[in-house]
Amino acid sequence: MEIQYLGYLRDNPDANPNESEYKFTIEPIALEEIAALEQLYNNGNAFPKVLKELLFLAGAFCYVLDYGTFDTKQELQEDVRRIMSIQGRIISRPFYAVDVYNQGDQFLFIYLDEGEDPLVYEGLYSGGGVNFPDWIHSVSVKSLSELINHRIDRQKEGRNPF
Repeated sequence: MEIQYLGYLRDNPDANPNESEYKFTIEPIALEEIAALEQLYNNGNAFPKVLKELLFLAGAFCYVLDYGTFDTKQELQEDVRRIMSIQGRIISRPFYAVDVYNQGDQFLFIYLDEGEDPLVYEGLYSGGGVNFPDWIHSVSVKSLSELINHRIDRQKEGRNPF
């Protein structure tokens, strides 16, 4: 697959390249699994290019995204949707969760109908608050590739990428 958006991730596959034991190297998923996810979560339409690149390069493990403890990307997607249902939350557009955190209370996602490198949004299951009155808001107006590149830079600086 030609990498157009995530060359920085491709070129920096390890969180700790100078470590022998704790490199935390990105791990891909198969193209067949990506195609199955497209069927399930995007009505058979192709995912945005940046998401396909992410899954192709680091769909099983990515040191700058938290995939939770799920065995598959399908389990992660199902869990996000299950918790949304319990909380009475609805996203009516096709979306894909790329990161889950805060013990499952929040997740980052992209809408699948916003172009090849869409903006990243955060969903807060339990609602907004003072800083974010809505349960969904954009994350610093960053596209998925910008978010990943920013987090790689933080990791390279020795900081927490999150």
